[in-house]
Amino acid sequence: MLQLTGIHHVTAISARIQQNYDFYTRVLGMRLVKRTVNQDDTSAYHLFYADGAGSPGSDLTFFDWPLPRERRGTHSIVRTGLRVNGAETLQWWAERLRTEGVPVGEVVLRDGRLTLDFEDPEGQRLMLVDDGGVGEFVPWQQSPVPVEHQIRGLGPVMLSVARPGLTDAVLRMVMGMELQRRYPHPEYPDDTVYVYAMGTGGPAAEVHVVAQPHLPPAQPGAGGVHHVAFRVPTFAEHQAWAQRLRELRIPNSGIVDRYYFRSLYFHEPNGILFELATDEPGFAVDEPADALGERLALPPFLEPRRAQIEAGLKPL
Repeated sequence: MLQLTGIHHVTAISARIQQNYDFYTRVLGMRLVKRTVNQDDTSAYHLFYADGAGSPGSDLTFFDWPLPRERRGTHSIVRTGLRVNGAETLQWWAERLRTEGVPVGEVVLRDGRLTLDFEDPEGQRLMLVDDGGVGEFVPWQQSPVPVEHQIRGLGPVMLSVARPGLTDAVLRMVMGMELQRRYPHPEYPDDTVYVYAMGTGGPAAEVHVVAQPHLPPAQPGAGGVHHVAFRVPTFAEHQAWAQRLRELRIPNSGIVDRYYFRSLYFHEPNGILFELATDEPGFAVDEPADALGERLALPPFLEPRRAQIEAGLKPL
């Protein structure tokens, strides 16, 4: 049986890419593991921040698009989790983020885990979640954040939808997730959050869905999330997922070779863009592991246009 193993990456939008780079590398201490361009819009950077090795499941990525701020609402990904280890680490982050002038809440117990909500300078909604130190993580030795406090990876992600039954059907019947539990939404206590798990579960492999038909649809923009990708370990399994979507007659992109991974895109019924992405081959396919993200990397089909592409990008 086909099985997704967790969150692969989350891709968001930034209209201020230099400020974005400073925040995620200096303040959050994540490693820029790939400095490339949007393959469908080469005028825009596509930056990938991750753990020390660019491990699948640790990538928070950004398209560099000069858009106005997102108008918040439903039919959207409304908060992205970043995993850390322990209560002491969460208190350390609360102090660090306040010192940096970052909008940050208090450490609270939510869905059985210690959690700290905050926003980046463009209003990207994030949360640090205690994962108990469980699961894969490669520290970045050059990070300004001490190893014991570093961000370990992604998860969970929270979606807001107007028609939860339709999303439930896709998550369970198409994608093989399990509805495990529910809890009240922290900002809208009358709204219920439903927790779906993939693979072995845990915060790296959960999608939290809140039903919010009372909210207007979100308007995409800076500070918003473009899509969420889920982990498929191998190319062979990815082919099988493509066949599954065809058999179920779910409109999709077909397999797209992104060079660092292969992708398969489709919209769930409330309009949120999902991607299935392979763990292989990874970011070291065209750069040494100790020099990831230091230069503009282009997939082979864009390499002949390097001079033109570089001329159209702002220095970073």
